[in-house]
Amino acid sequence: MDEIRTDLLTPALAARFAATLDREPCTDVAPQGIHWCLATPEAPTAGLGPDGHPLPDGTLPPRRMWAASDVRFLAPLPIGTAIERQSRIVDRVDKQGSSGRLLFVTAEHITRAAGATAIEETQTIVYREPASGAPPPMPAPVFANPPAEGPWSRTITPSPALLFRYSALTFNSHRIHYDLPYAHEMEGYPGLVVHGPLMATLLLDLADRALGSNRLIRFTFRAQQPAFADEPITLSGERDGETLALAVRNAAGGNIMAATATIG
Repeated sequence: MDEIRTDLLTPALAARFAATLDREPCTDVAPQGIHWCLATPEAPTAGLGPDGHPLPDGTLPPRRMWAASDVRFLAPLPIGTAIERQSRIVDRVDKQGSSGRLLFVTAEHITRAAGATAIEETQTIVYREPASGAPPPMPAPVFANPPAEGPWSRTITPSPALLFRYSALTFNSHRIHYDLPYAHEMEGYPGLVVHGPLMATLLLDLADRALGSNRLIRFTFRAQQPAFADEPITLSGERDGETLALAVRNAAGGNIMAATATIG
């Protein structure tokens, strides 16, 4: 069954989105990536699980990760426009991993602005069972051998404040993004986890800074490993005709996210 949520792309939201990315606010159309901040799920606080996510429906393992997206930008989102998001699950695939059951869920989302289709997206979400046993020891951060800079390159260090602001923009209460004791002791992470869509947004912002606003007609990304607050990441991009190759890498050169995009 399709789920439909509505929202309004207000000037205030656009300004907060720009401030989060350290950009000047737009006055007419919003930057690409803001759709992840619109028509978000609104589970009541009493309906959240121990990890801060909305409680699953009983058919899904409790832990989840946004693994990949394929986004088609059909039209810009004008600021001040009524937004509608129509969502449905199109596929579920069960697999068995080393840590237990994995469930890969494919969801389709259509974002409309003033009734006209503006964005079509296919998301892959991975659900898994809770971690068992003691979490792994916290590794020492590695900051040596930074990745080589590409034609477009920007190195930033995501701060806890950046993660907090993005959680607020997306109404995301998942504790791995703001509760360090929980992230380490319960999930086994060495630090606060940077949101996958935040890194994807930073790649869209990198393209925006290089090409100008709303130039992409397709954007596909896949998360490869986590990134953590207070550890530097390098955003890089390279253009080949109308195609972009984009990536997020950690300070040791490891791949965190790979993405491709098409210029319209």
